[in-house]
Amino acid sequence: MNTKDLSRLLDDDDPYEMMLNASKRRPRKTGRHPKQISKSDYEFLKEQDDSRKTFKFTYKAARFEEWWLLETLGAFYEKKWISDVLKKVKVGKEASVYLCKPALEVDAPLLAAKIYRPTSLRSLKNVQEYRLGRLDLDADGHKLWKEADIKAAARRTSYGEEVRHTSWIAYEYQTMETLFDAGADIPKPYAKEKNAILMRFIGDLTAAAPILNSVSLTVSESKILFERVIHNIDLMLKHNCIHGDLSAYNILYWDGGIKLIDFPQIVIPESNPSAWKIFQRDVMRVCQYFSSQGVECNPQKLAADLWTSHGHKVFKPVEPKDLDAENPEDRKAWEKQK
Repeated sequence: MNTKDLSRLLDDDDPYEMMLNASKRRPRKTGRHPKQISKSDYEFLKEQDDSRKTFKFTYKAARFEEWWLLETLGAFYEKKWISDVLKKVKVGKEASVYLCKPALEVDAPLLAAKIYRPTSLRSLKNVQEYRLGRLDLDADGHKLWKEADIKAAARRTSYGEEVRHTSWIAYEYQTMETLFDAGADIPKPYAKEKNAILMRFIGDLTAAAPILNSVSLTVSESKILFERVIHNIDLMLKHNCIHGDLSAYNILYWDGGIKLIDFPQIVIPESNPSAWKIFQRDVMRVCQYFSSQGVECNPQKLAADLWTSHGHKVFKPVEPKDLDAENPEDRKAWEKQK
């Protein structure tokens, strides 16, 4: 089965046969006898909580999707973050979102589990542009320190791609924690596992919050929400990050307010040479939507004012035709921009 066929199955709720079959392959014959455990170890293991096997959810998943949910959300269930999976609410290019019922002690009426697609099935563009200037992180959000992991990520081996995938998710969760604590309008993050992030669900049992792009606002309401979005953009700059893919498609509208979502491609202003260009694009896209709702705004001036207010310099992109290939300073400027 090729990647295209597997991707189609993913959208049909039956995606993971290939992975399931891989997990069930017979181990290689080595001629060794299976390792024996002591009676005391056996008694200890027998008493452990194997609650993942009791995880039965309301959502009627296809067979292989059910296996995938148990693999990715089982840890949330074991750690008593969630008690049920109610339904799938979104299928995206990068991840799918499931509505979950929280466990008794969780302070949220509903939770959303964002489950990432396998790397081979994600259709993101220009990922490397966002990664420039970012350190690779481990599953706990710490800088990679194992030499084998660092080398694998640099060489883009199959294991290295898994390391980079983990780092991608770690950046989203770490950014959400930072911004939520700073008072940004984002869903509250609760927990992260290897391939999923658990956060407060925006919506109710009947419907998920719509994206802002699908909502028509009054002019007065548009002005209030526009100011709130700009406040969040400013707050992100204050905490040394740029959303990187902000638009009315990544802003939820619910109960008269907004929530910004999707942060894995976060850009660091001081270390990414494309940061100013990416920031301008974020502001321009936001202004395009609110202009269509009757708000007067100047995206170029607004972007420049926000950018410089945090000590960043506005510059024009370097054009190759304006550079001298024999001039070391010109070559240095071009390499820095790349």
